[in-house]
Amino acid sequence: MAARLQNAAAVSNSSAENKKTDLRTKEKKCSWASYMTNSPTLIVMIGLPARGKTYMSKKLTRYLNWIGVPTKVFNLGVYRRDAVKSYKSYDFFRHDNEEAMKIRKQCALVALKDVKTYLSEEGGQIAVFDATNTTRERRNLILKFAQDNAYKVFFVESICDDPDVIAENIMEVKVSSPDYPERDRESVMDDFLKRIECYKVTYQPLDPDQQDKDLSFIQVINVGRRFLVNKVQDYIQSKIVYYLMNIHVNSHSIYLCRHGESQHNVEERIGGDSELSERGKQFATALKGFVNEHQLSDLKVWTSQLRRTIQTAEELDVPYEQWKILNEIDAGVCEEMTYSMIEEKYPEEFAMREQDKYHYRYPGGESYQDLVQRLEPVIMELERQGNVLVICHQAVMRCLLAYFLDKGADDLPYMKCPLHTVLKLTPVAYGCKVEMFDLKVEAVNTHKDRPLVSCFKTCFLTNPLSEITPIAACLIFHSVHLMCNLDAPIRPISRLPIPIT
Repeated sequence: MAARLQNAAAVSNSSAENKKTDLRTKEKKCSWASYMTNSPTLIVMIGLPARGKTYMSKKLTRYLNWIGVPTKVFNLGVYRRDAVKSYKSYDFFRHDNEEAMKIRKQCALVALKDVKTYLSEEGGQIAVFDATNTTRERRNLILKFAQDNAYKVFFVESICDDPDVIAENIMEVKVSSPDYPERDRESVMDDFLKRIECYKVTYQPLDPDQQDKDLSFIQVINVGRRFLVNKVQDYIQSKIVYYLMNIHVNSHSIYLCRHGESQHNVEERIGGDSELSERGKQFATALKGFVNEHQLSDLKVWTSQLRRTIQTAEELDVPYEQWKILNEIDAGVCEEMTYSMIEEKYPEEFAMREQDKYHYRYPGGESYQDLVQRLEPVIMELERQGNVLVICHQAVMRCLLAYFLDKGADDLPYMKCPLHTVLKLTPVAYGCKVEMFDLKVEAVNTHKDRPLVSCFKTCFLTNPLSEITPIAACLIFHSVHLMCNLDAPIRPISRLPIPIT
């Protein structure tokens, strides 16, 4: 009887512990950013062509996804090209071209239908409707759609009368547009300027004093020289305003690198505040040569407050700023331990991190999700600054890279950021150009690959073999094959060997 009671107590304790672990896992997977909105939001772009609407749409979407708010762009030009197939000339955009106007309105309705699917069925929180939306009639159609579906609406109007900015935008972006295959630059410029004139005939800018005074919006004037903000409704809209007021289109580059190899790197320990190894000091010297070679005289240098980044920067003989928020991810109770030590002392924690590295939070420490939240001010400053060199740490560099390269939470913790390598990031039209410079100083490899067998472990270790169906085993095999990026062709699932009967 006593033995039974002990067994029952053990089962009860085990059950309670499992519930606690499940609860912790659910809490981790719930993004802090998901609490920013109490209803889906539709961001509606407004403005004449070549005013940077798509540029802002893509950057804003990248930022919102990075902070954990599911966001997607719906570009009306894509819908129009899909409907028309072949673009002939600016005549398609004349307000008196009735057939074309019908097509354009139908494209807008199809796009809005997709917006509804994304926000109401697919778990999206913000949709960016990227189109000219230059008439009050079109904007009222969108407002009615949003009202019918209980969506909030925030307008972003880009106003620009600087001919140099407009010409530069046309040449940088529109020349490579699918609308102009194999067209010379001069004819593209001529056709696009005429397209703009077609829109000007019916363009009705937002009127903050009378007709549109009750709408929520921001007007971005001459690529950020001035702003007008009206009736911000909630926290997420205030974040959108703050972000748009910080981005600029001036040409600049961002240089990212990790500190030189540290003593802890050599010992395979994580965290801590160790000093540079001998090879780490060699990298610091090589980094100085890199800065001089590329003539980065106007460069700003940022470091964390940990010794290994400071020692790396001191060798440059230039002023540098220390940022506490650039410190490495806090490993809590696991600080200064090796992964094998963690696996031995905290096997459950080790397993949980292997299963979900982005959301996993070290006991008493941080998760990658926490780190993204911490680094948000750095992103804002990087968007505002000129050329900057950030000397940071592996997890920090991954988070910053994920923002610029538009990587999601699944990929972020596994991005390769080797020691003694400098990455040069140069923002271009709708993305970011990346150049890698290996400074040829040997270092240990601190990268841990994504665990490819986790799906097998989850399935085979938690279920009796008798409960795993043949088709489930086949699907797992098929998925892992894709994850491994194997060159060999994959046979159809119906013909896959069935390992378990």
